[in-house]
Amino acid sequence: MKLGIAGAGLIVETLMQFIDEVREVEKVAICSLPVDLERMEKFAREHSIRKIYCDYEEMLKDGEIETVYLGVPNFMHYTMGKKALEAGKNVIMEKPFCSNYDQAQNLRRLAQENDLIIVEAITNQFNPNYLKMKEMLPDLGEIKIVNLNYTQYSSRYDDFRKGIIKPAFDVTKSGGALMDLNVYNIHVCVGLFGRPNHVEYHPNIEKGIDTSGILIMDYDGFKASLVAAKDCGAPLLNCLQGNKGCMYTSSPLFTFTDFSYKLNGQPARHYKLTGDVHRMKPEFERFVRIMDDHDTAQANELLQHTMDVMEVLTLARQSAGIVFPDDANL
Repeated sequence: MKLGIAGAGLIVETLMQFIDEVREVEKVAICSLPVDLERMEKFAREHSIRKIYCDYEEMLKDGEIETVYLGVPNFMHYTMGKKALEAGKNVIMEKPFCSNYDQAQNLRRLAQENDLIIVEAITNQFNPNYLKMKEMLPDLGEIKIVNLNYTQYSSRYDDFRKGIIKPAFDVTKSGGALMDLNVYNIHVCVGLFGRPNHVEYHPNIEKGIDTSGILIMDYDGFKASLVAAKDCGAPLLNCLQGNKGCMYTSSPLFTFTDFSYKLNGQPARHYKLTGDVHRMKPEFERFVRIMDDHDTAQANELLQHTMDVMEVLTLARQSAGIVFPDDANL
């Protein structure tokens, strides 16, 4: 995979923690704003990135680059992803895929029309603990209750209260607790149980954005309660409960470091299958195989999952009256 990296913020810094271990990735270039030049030079020096761009469209003209990784703020995903596809590049899009379902549909159509691949970087779908949990799910019998919780007090919330609005709390930039944190819970729930019959979001709203909220996803025979908060925090517990047993973890579902499995009347069994592997490495190893083999069948399977999640995110916001600028044509 010959990779061009867009962005120089925290998620790209996180990418640099493991990307050198994925030897099949050739880091061709990195691109961000001129203000980030010093950071890009540091990344390039420490991780053998051969080229630096301060103009995204110039990077897209680079014939060496086959795939673009977009580690940029949420509201930029659609426009930058569209430009990359139009330039003939495959795309790895950070979560959340884009701002709404219509944008996701447009990107999928554009990729298919140009025989290109676009996938969403969402760590838990490739996490060994999640995959094991999915394998063991039928053992729980009939699912009765699903509770997923990712609450984490954000230091940016203090700034937000003072009127200093960062992208994660900015409704004009597709921010909020649903898009930033609950998206991880939604990916797990949709990955395990598929598209829900109905969704309803009950958020706490400040300055037009959800700083926390509870998402109810209605399935045949049970409901799932998905909680996310950036304005408060508490010990976490994620639990799947069936009439034959349960599975649970206190790990947030973006790291998913471990889980326990307990059938009725039996002792719990504990799993910690990720070891010391960086949380983002399994997804990139899969993306390398998909891109290098041009495996459109697998890419389309992953993309359909993303589309289902995007539908949930869009319907949830609509139910709560949270409107992004990019929703104008919905």
